[in-house]
Amino acid sequence: MKNMIKTFLVIAVFGSYNSYAEISKAEKDALIDLYTQTDGQGWNTTWDLNSPVSNWHGVTVKNDQVIKVNLFHNNLSGVLPASIGALKNLTELNLAFNQLTGVLPVEISSLENLIILKLEMNRLKGSLPENLGKMISLQELTAFNNFLSGEIPNSIGELKALRTLNLSSNNFKGAIPSSLGNLEQLESLGLFENGLQGVMPSELGNLGKLKELVLANNKLNGAIPKEVGQLASLEIFQIQNNGFDSFEDISSLKINSLLVFDFDEEKIETSPKFKDIKKYTTRMADTKFEDDTDN
Repeated sequence: MKNMIKTFLVIAVFGSYNSYAEISKAEKDALIDLYTQTDGQGWNTTWDLNSPVSNWHGVTVKNDQVIKVNLFHNNLSGVLPASIGALKNLTELNLAFNQLTGVLPVEISSLENLIILKLEMNRLKGSLPENLGKMISLQELTAFNNFLSGEIPNSIGELKALRTLNLSSNNFKGAIPSSLGNLEQLESLGLFENGLQGVMPSELGNLGKLKELVLANNKLNGAIPKEVGQLASLEIFQIQNNGFDSFEDISSLKINSLLVFDFDEEKIETSPKFKDIKKYTTRMADTKFEDDTDN
């Protein structure tokens, strides 16, 4: 009888422990770091750190692992801690529309299970991590309207699952990496309003699924490569306010299939092949605040 009581007590205690120990200490510490470093007490919806993590606003726990953190438009201010890299099981990290400052910690690149990374409409500065290509599961990366600078790392071409890339309205310099041509699943590419220079890479012609190509308001020059004419799925093509001096090589582009086509009209009119091209209504891809309706 005594043995049965002991066994029952062990089971009861173990069961109680399991119901409390939702996630690992490393993951919980990382979340508390995020809370502390971004003024959690000042969030619109804050966390009760004494309650189970699964009850914390924006945190999704599955199989005792943190798989999603969605703190969209929640008045986060401060810097992202390096410990964010401890959330190894994250598939979604949405910190868009906040007041985050400082640089992106290089440790964020270790989140190899991350599918969605949304950082737009913050005050982030500095360069993108050079080892960004380690985030091999990433399908969506949006970081528009920040103060990010430096060159776009070549390793971004290793994100083979990427469908959406929007780095518009930042301070990026240098050339558009030709490695972007490796992103064969890419459907939307937004690099609007940066300081990008040089020519448009011909490798962009490899992006057969591309629907949106927004390169306006940069310092790009030279000819539009003929390979762009291969983009049969293209619906939005915005290249105005650059230094492009030749449009001859995109005569194969299916102009009639474009919903938006913005270009420097005074330059393109010099080409007889394009005398009948009309400028379609502008809709800058980087100003679509989709999260306003999604959250």
